[in-house]
Amino acid sequence: MGLTLGSVVLLGLLVNHLRFELRSYALLRRFTDPQASGPLLRWETHNVKMEEVTIPLSAGSGAFLEAGESNRKFGAGPSGLVRARLYSPVGVKSPGGMVVVHGMHHLGMGEPRLVSFARAVAASGLMVLTPQLDSLADYHVDSSSIAVIGESASWLDERVGNAGVTVTGISFAGGLALFAASDSRYASHFRALVLVGAYDNLARVSRFLATGLEELPEAGVEAHPAHDYGASVFVYAHLNQFFPPGDLSVAHAALRDWLWEEPEKARALLGELSPASRATMNALLERRIDQVRPQVLNAIHVDEVELGALSPQGQMTNLRVPVYILHGSADNIIPPAESLWLKQDLPRRQVRAVLITPAFSHVDFAKGASVWEELQLVHFMAAVLEKAT
Repeated sequence: MGLTLGSVVLLGLLVNHLRFELRSYALLRRFTDPQASGPLLRWETHNVKMEEVTIPLSAGSGAFLEAGESNRKFGAGPSGLVRARLYSPVGVKSPGGMVVVHGMHHLGMGEPRLVSFARAVAASGLMVLTPQLDSLADYHVDSSSIAVIGESASWLDERVGNAGVTVTGISFAGGLALFAASDSRYASHFRALVLVGAYDNLARVSRFLATGLEELPEAGVEAHPAHDYGASVFVYAHLNQFFPPGDLSVAHAALRDWLWEEPEKARALLGELSPASRATMNALLERRIDQVRPQVLNAIHVDEVELGALSPQGQMTNLRVPVYILHGSADNIIPPAESLWLKQDLPRRQVRAVLITPAFSHVDFAKGASVWEELQLVHFMAAVLEKAT
């Protein structure tokens, strides 16, 4: 019996879908082990060329950056240019594009896991841009990053000429990427948005980091241990609520060293602080979060309006970009309930996939995942690749 036209079309669709599943598997395998090899990986892997690039900011986005900078005492200011790295698959004609935006880490676009992921995605056939967000590299969430994300998507879209690019926002960059995607200046350059361990409400995440209590959409809370560095990040971004003016400079340096994993340098500065400030800093460096919890919760209350302005919750009615949401079920920095809140708060027709899985931690693979959980992750990433290509 000959195949009907419908059967041929269906078979073609199935083969095409299977190809993306294989590409997804190869990508995730390369991400976890850049030295991995095998016939499938060789078949689905391109060589990658990396180059340093700069992205010019438009006049409008420069004003946006200045407004964001005015909210911060410390951190790099706007220069009119954004440093970035471009990863290009060798031998691929007209590749799709993906902007991968780093989370809070002082290494920024040079953070090893981000570099590994960008190379793995580029090896799968996409051109990947990783912009440097100075605010997030300095452990601050502010509006300056929104413009950088939007301008990066615009720049890469013009370079690949493929009707929009996919933007992957990691951790705190995810919430900021939502603002860029819903901004009329940038929305047309977004083909899709992938959120990895993202937040919906900054005040709610901050309370979680102070208390270890996860607030659920169904109006309840449950214990979910928080990473003890989270409170230090909050204090670092709100120093003037924890330290008097005379101690701000030293407190900034000490806490920065602590967050940069240089504890001895941080402790060496303790003697330069006043007794009260020294006690606060000691509590943070010794991970005694209970001693600073009342101050943190009070600061969250005082800054709730500012935190709300940088929270997607209630502000995404203009979003017209397909969204794919991935969250680790054991994430102890941004709790997985935030992705449930996002699913509830974003325009329903734009939410294409939500996966909360033990196979992922905050921004990395978790050990001990079952075969089924790994297959779900492969399927999720296959859908992202198919949309991005």
